[in-house]
Amino acid sequence: MAANKDQKQGGGGGGFFSSIMSSVSNFGSAMHKSVNGMIGSEGLEVINPEGGTEDAEVEAQKGRWRQEDRDSYWRMMQKYIGSDITSMVTLPVLIFEPMTMTQKMAELMEYSYLLDLADECEDPYMRLVYVASWFISVYYALQRAWKPFNPILGETYEMVNHGGITFIAEQVSHHPPMSAAHGENEHFIYDITSKVKTKFLGNSVDIYPVGRTRLTLKKDGVVFDLVPPPSKVNNLIFGRTWVDSPGEMILTNLTTGDKVVLYFQPCGWFGAGRYEVDGYVYNAAEEPKILMTGKWNDSLSYQLCDLEGEPLPGTEMKEYTYFAHKLNSFDTAPKKLLASDARLRPDRYALEKGDLSKAGSEKSRLEEKQRAEKKIREAKGQEFVPRWFDASSETAPTPWGDLELYYYNGKYTEHRAAIDKSDSIEEVDVQTTEFNPWQFGDLAAE
Repeated sequence: MAANKDQKQGGGGGGFFSSIMSSVSNFGSAMHKSVNGMIGSEGLEVINPEGGTEDAEVEAQKGRWRQEDRDSYWRMMQKYIGSDITSMVTLPVLIFEPMTMTQKMAELMEYSYLLDLADECEDPYMRLVYVASWFISVYYALQRAWKPFNPILGETYEMVNHGGITFIAEQVSHHPPMSAAHGENEHFIYDITSKVKTKFLGNSVDIYPVGRTRLTLKKDGVVFDLVPPPSKVNNLIFGRTWVDSPGEMILTNLTTGDKVVLYFQPCGWFGAGRYEVDGYVYNAAEEPKILMTGKWNDSLSYQLCDLEGEPLPGTEMKEYTYFAHKLNSFDTAPKKLLASDARLRPDRYALEKGDLSKAGSEKSRLEEKQRAEKKIREAKGQEFVPRWFDASSETAPTPWGDLELYYYNGKYTEHRAAIDKSDSIEEVDVQTTEFNPWQFGDLAAE
């Protein structure tokens, strides 16, 4: 008996747990309040996920912004309403966290042991539970609602000393901003080409993940494809910033046709449904095999189910618990770090130390260098060529547009092997090593 797509595919209907969770979270949307009388912001919504009863203007004053920063930034940003602001470089460091997107791409590796379990697992449906749990684990980081720095073209991020993984990410395009990453250990190979589209809505921004993810488990060679849900950053300027990711996550085993469809519930009145996720593992005939439910900021549970999506008698629900994420540090860095590594960025490092003024000036200086490097390239009639990833003539369709693909070329593996064999491996000092991703001209010396 095949599952009814209308009921099962959304993950929010047809099953015992799904029906309960949907009835709660669909009670209403988060508390929306219009901000009036604040620097031309009439009609702007401040969305309080806790559904508090405070006056909108009182709620709008909360958050990280100082009043003068908030007002001047709002004046500047009004003209961008409805636009894609992905490539904007004029954002104040006040809204940043001391990481860049190349570093953030590596956060997914924290719970890589789940992929080790998946590779060793003989049950094809439990294998999907492990892989889906791994992909969901990264959403824990969305509780940090601050923006990562846009990577400089040619910037990299290396990670070692974690689960036997070798990880490399590289900023492969500046316009549009695109990153590529490759991670690997004895159990899996992970590749991603990442690009996002955004839509600025005044006090919020919608984020659409236009990317392609491929995960290969080495034991059986099965390949997985991920389509993540979009995200929404609420109260970007007025109020306390928070992130929601309402929508479907679809994880497909391209080798067998089995898949997971999980529905991320939208935040409702007084926080109802916030963080909730539920859905099913399906076989290739679209019959539910395992139900999954939980919170993406806390834990996930799973239980065998019947063809109607109901828990099987005599089975119990089992839980995975997630722990606090750690910011990327030099503990996971190789001793001889690439000069293009994001850890060495002076703006990121200054923000990490709490020096907002220096972080802002260093950010501007790096952006000027990036423009200078582009002029040098154009004067020489040459294009930027990524070092660790090769551009492809292929494009991949996504729900939000076509994606240009980049493939890992294997050169980093050779580079790291040569470095590790060297007798003279020096440790890099973040305070004295100059960040240098530039391909043309010795800009680091300027």
